[in-house]
Amino acid sequence: MMNHEPTMTRTTCPYCGVGCGVLATKEESGTIGIKGDPLHPANFGRLCSKGSALGETVDLEGRLLRPQVSGRNASWDDALDLVASRFSEAVRQHGPDSVAFYVSGQLLTEDYYVANKLMKGFIGSANIDTNSRLCMSSSVAGHMRAFGSDTVPGTYEDLELADLVVLTGSNLAWCHPVLYQRLIAAKTTRPQMQIVVIDPRRTMTADIADMHLAIRPDGDVALFMGLLGFLAGTSAIDQEYIDTHTSGFMAAVNAARQLSMADLVHKTGLDKRQLGAFFTLFERMQKTVTCYSQGVNQSVSGTDKVNAIINCHLATGRIGRPGMGPFSLTGQPNAMGGREVGGLANMLAAHMSIASVEDRNRVRSFWNSPDIASKPGLKAVDMFQAVADGRIRAIWIMATNPIVSMPDADAVKAAIKACPFVVVSDIVQTDTSRHAHVLLPSLGWGEKNGTVTNSERRISRQRPFLSAPGDAKADWWQLAQVGRKMGFGAAFQYESPEEIFAEHAALSAYENRGTRDFDIGAYAQIDKKTYETLAPVQWPQPRAASDQTIRFFGNGGFFHPDRKARFIAVQAKTSERTGNLFPLTLNTGRIRDQWHTMTRTGKSARLAAHIAEPFAEIHPSDAEDLGVASADLVELESTYGTIIVRASVTNRQMRGSVFVPMHWNDNFAAKARVDTLVAPLVDPISGQPALKTGTVVARKFAVASYGFAVSTAKPMNINLAYWALAKAQGGWRIEFADNETADWTQWARATFGIPAGIEPLGYHDRQSGDFRLAFFDEGKLLAALFTATKPVVVARSWMIEQLSCSHADLSKRFSIIAGRPGDTSADPGASVCSCFSVGVNQIISAVRSGCTTVAAVGAATGAGTNCGSCRTEIRGIIDGCNAVAAE
Repeated sequence: MMNHEPTMTRTTCPYCGVGCGVLATKEESGTIGIKGDPLHPANFGRLCSKGSALGETVDLEGRLLRPQVSGRNASWDDALDLVASRFSEAVRQHGPDSVAFYVSGQLLTEDYYVANKLMKGFIGSANIDTNSRLCMSSSVAGHMRAFGSDTVPGTYEDLELADLVVLTGSNLAWCHPVLYQRLIAAKTTRPQMQIVVIDPRRTMTADIADMHLAIRPDGDVALFMGLLGFLAGTSAIDQEYIDTHTSGFMAAVNAARQLSMADLVHKTGLDKRQLGAFFTLFERMQKTVTCYSQGVNQSVSGTDKVNAIINCHLATGRIGRPGMGPFSLTGQPNAMGGREVGGLANMLAAHMSIASVEDRNRVRSFWNSPDIASKPGLKAVDMFQAVADGRIRAIWIMATNPIVSMPDADAVKAAIKACPFVVVSDIVQTDTSRHAHVLLPSLGWGEKNGTVTNSERRISRQRPFLSAPGDAKADWWQLAQVGRKMGFGAAFQYESPEEIFAEHAALSAYENRGTRDFDIGAYAQIDKKTYETLAPVQWPQPRAASDQTIRFFGNGGFFHPDRKARFIAVQAKTSERTGNLFPLTLNTGRIRDQWHTMTRTGKSARLAAHIAEPFAEIHPSDAEDLGVASADLVELESTYGTIIVRASVTNRQMRGSVFVPMHWNDNFAAKARVDTLVAPLVDPISGQPALKTGTVVARKFAVASYGFAVSTAKPMNINLAYWALAKAQGGWRIEFADNETADWTQWARATFGIPAGIEPLGYHDRQSGDFRLAFFDEGKLLAALFTATKPVVVARSWMIEQLSCSHADLSKRFSIIAGRPGDTSADPGASVCSCFSVGVNQIISAVRSGCTTVAAVGAATGAGTNCGSCRTEIRGIIDGCNAVAAE
């Protein structure tokens, strides 16, 4: 028998906007080996914890494998005939604006291109918007106002070349970990580099900062207005650049000077000393990069925040040169690709403007389309409000889960449930797909074939290394088939993704005489072989393709008609809290090891080990006022809904605010969809929702019983007030609680599917209320359950390990009932390093044995040596051990 070498495929990570290269190897065992691609210029071989665990997320558990109509399997022809007929019928009866597409930054550029072409060029409506509206549309609007184009001026290399890196509204360590690694490496090489973190929370990123400014929520506009006003009186101003390449400088400065120091202190929450230190540092450091992300964008003043930042870089000429510039860090793997093809409701393809008659005619001519949208479509929040009130009669939702991610999420759920016709394309069943009339199985990562664009404008290939499961099809194929069935066959005769990419490239170059930033005309004639081997490349690429570092605007050349940039005279509008009904500011966001609504990361036991349940970070003083301790349950309520999550009491949180992650949904928790609390308030320019400044009231949730359990079988029909489910090695783990005491033996049998005849081993302490039991089948642990009147204290990591162990020895079974090993050194403790599954107890052991630095702990345990996202936690453990030793 011949031995076949494992096949290695170069592809791109499907998570954040860093766009890391991945080497995926299909092993003979069927497993997928994952490594960083050392040749990819985004990551040079580095990966984060999520990227490292990609091989654990490509199984077929829960995959959608067949088209479904009204919950029953159907053929592709029948399903797509129905989609085409219902969309066509709605257009005939109610006009083109009665239908909509809601798409995603998870789509490949080729998928996005066909969707945009079908909706805007052939259906004739601009009602196509994307979940990228929720993460970076304020950046797009700010770029357009300042530059005349949606252009990211710089490159990742600029972070490494800068003398000052300002991170505002960006938890780089957890949300863009590979860039964080690159930044740490640069600071290690160049210790003189200064890092400023501007964030209301003391995030893990703040721990590498030379200066942390715990700004008041939405104080960013005032801060950067104050900075501009300060800079205007210093030699840092580049008057030649301002005069030659910009307009509106004095109007912006005069607006900034309206704010007194007292105003700045009030609006930012920072004192005069902090403001002065930041302003002086920015003045002094010519090589300055300002990186910003969701903390800036997700605001009712998000666009003004972006322009306030850009104003400071234009005023100092610090843009488009090595180590200088404003830098928007996108959240999704192909949010940039979506922007390139016009995937937002207010854009045309190839960075052209829907407001421009010339651009509309140009795109219509290129597509040879019967019509083209003549006005912007509905942005995400408005789109689902139109679904709710009946203006939209048919909607196609692709690769996203708006019932979890949209603000006022329960209203979005009600709208989708009431919509006459809903189509969902996805890879698994989600909160949203449950309400689809037609459910279409799409290809997932490892099966898809196409391109994505990262935050530095670098186009990379996602390549397939797995066969399409069942009847799953590419999203572009689904859209092209519907286009044909709606009568637009000639325009949608695509047979491969390279045909679509070539057309996309040709449109970018069509009548483009250097007046549009996006131009990849070098690939307009790309063939299959070249497409298959296409290396990562940064645009623009107007002629012969070459991978080079390209920056915009160092010598002007903006894209307004006069080729000048615009200063924007912004206003600092800080919302004042009125009344005490909802006294806390709600900040939502991401955590290190999960992604969006967990459809992919929720499959990985390793990723679930770090943080296994939804939580609310609460300042100790607020917690004391509420009578809440860490590990209690807390109920958060707003005008729009309520959730129940675990309390995490920490000084990292600003007083008066709470932070809750956005990932948990009804597949993984009882009542934790945090966006049900968020008001549907948006930036008036970008339409981006304000997901960082909700208002809530918090209260301790009364609990009769807390519990923790592990099980080889997935728990089903969990009917409790609180539960949070997570994948574990060898099975599942569940945290739970209820405001009543149940018959836990019967509950466990029903929930974990324990066969009849298997009796539990356990005990019940009636005085303390502790209840523990375990079910074994011939030495194998099927399930173990622990309940108490207070949060359960159990060696959780060790308990999970027992799902994969033999327990024929009775003494081992008694250890399971005890919830901890007889030898405490066997318990790794709570997970700190997801990449190598290293627990807190293992790190403490290393410290006690003489490891006094993060590097030494890494050498001893492996922790922190891969993605680096846990290094701050490791440093905290070392400091804690040292403090105990000093006592």
